Amino acid sequence: MQTITCECGHSNPYGTSLCQACGKPLTQDVEILSSMRYEGSARRSQTYKQTFVDKIWNFFSSVKVGVWLIVIILVAAAIGTIFPQETFIPPNVDPATHYESEYGTLGLIYYLLGFHNLYGSWWFILLLGMLGLSIIIASLDRGIPLYKALKTQRVTRHDQFMKNQRLFSKSSDVELDEIKYTLESLRYKVREENGNLFAEKGRFSRWGAYVNHVGLIIFLTGAMLRFFPGMYVDDILWVREGEKASIPGTSSEQGQYYLENNDFILEMYDKEEKKFNSALSSVDGEVAKNYQSNVTLYKTKENHTIGAEPELEKVKSGEIRVNEPFKFDSFALYQTDFKLNEFYKMSFELEEKATGNKFGKLTVDLHDPKKEYDLGNGYKVKIEEYFPNFVLNEQNQPSTVNNLPDNPAFVFSMYSPKTPEGEKAFVGIQKNIDSGENLFKMSFAGIETKDLTALTVRKDHTLWIIALGGIIFMIGVTQGLYWNYRRIWIKQNAGEVWAAAHTNKNWYGLKKDVEFLSDKTNLTPLEEKETASK
Repeated sequence: MQTITCECGHSNPYGTSLCQACGKPLTQDVEILSSMRYEGSARRSQTYKQTFVDKIWNFFSSVKVGVWLIVIILVAAAIGTIFPQETFIPPNVDPATHYESEYGTLGLIYYLLGFHNLYGSWWFILLLGMLGLSIIIASLDRGIPLYKALKTQRVTRHDQFMKNQRLFSKSSDVELDEIKYTLESLRYKVREENGNLFAEKGRFSRWGAYVNHVGLIIFLTGAMLRFFPGMYVDDILWVREGEKASIPGTSSEQGQYYLENNDFILEMYDKEEKKFNSALSSVDGEVAKNYQSNVTLYKTKENHTIGAEPELEKVKSGEIRVNEPFKFDSFALYQTDFKLNEFYKMSFELEEKATGNKFGKLTVDLHDPKKEYDLGNGYKVKIEEYFPNFVLNEQNQPSTVNNLPDNPAFVFSMYSPKTPEGEKAFVGIQKNIDSGENLFKMSFAGIETKDLTALTVRKDHTLWIIALGGIIFMIGVTQGLYWNYRRIWIKQNAGEVWAAAHTNKNWYGLKKDVEFLSDKTNLTPLEEKETASK
């Protein structure tokens, strides 16, 4: 508790105007004798406690609150690593069903609480905002009074203040000029007033913690700016050979960018090559030497009508390899993955079972199948159901894992002049099931494949902010860790010379300074008082 000591020596609670022992007014000349941590200055959180704003201020100014916020954020981040984040689950998969099907009830709870998209969830952003607010308020609550107290330090201090310091001594027959010269030789900044001296050095180290806070605030600001549109993009783009795809995150007033995959190239190491023979011989299977995408970048023309087919203009062409990104504007495309020979189109023929006669061929685009295919002369085929990645669910019913055509299967309705009401058949890879009484069947007639390339689309306007915050934080760490604030007071008092010293840390270094001062002058060595306020 902060106290004010009267000239009579009695300690009074901070805030009283008259001494409780002698009744004398407590004037401005009397020092606040308390912990030197904030120079005895009153913080706002200790003096204003009435209004709602005061209570909010006091809550966020508490160090305990800040520590608990950090603990909660760390625990949440740790829980977020239990299961993969949404960005790492297979594309075109519904997260609501994926986490429950893969991880059971825990996965469902994980999804419902927002841990699947932890760093974009509203409550995690709120926690970061609360932590930033706590750092700002705690810094202002302590930094402003500390700055005022250090800026207005007086040379002549109260007797009780001198006695309460950890290092203190009384001397006689001491030359102040000699003391001043010795202190200046130790690189102290010395001020003189009415024959009294005040020497200090390393004051800037007191601001190390506050520089840390500034760095953390800038760092958190950069992290939170990643959730603002246009500031940060980190997405995956799959593009098939010969196709164009819109690049996520590039939509703006200047237009949307599109990327065309002209060619995907995969080169494998030759295990017979002597240069790499020893390394490759220990690896099962082939090892990729290079995989790259030859691409062309397009951009929608200005004044493009929303909803209409975009008119594209070529921007540039290039190659994308691992660690050799394709860059444009503020974006960079990195080669991440590939998939060879993905099913692209499947062809079927309508065949009469008894005669083997065929009545037309249809080709199904596995990524965008049509509902009906007219084969002419009264023959047609409808797709009743399509399962891109066919599986049987727990109820032994046909279903699909995702929308990727890795194991396509169909339920066809076949119509002919002989069967105007239609016949149904289930057709998949190595599966062709009908009712047994069907006159017609769907026979497999070929398949087309395409190679895919996976590109990481990255844009980061926050990186320099985060880096700046980190640099400032490390400056604060260095500032507070390797320097310390040392102060020495010399006061003439009734024919004696009183000396007192204080530091915020590294008392050994301060003791070496005062020992040197005592050796060079007639000043009595300062003695350490264990019960003194620190």
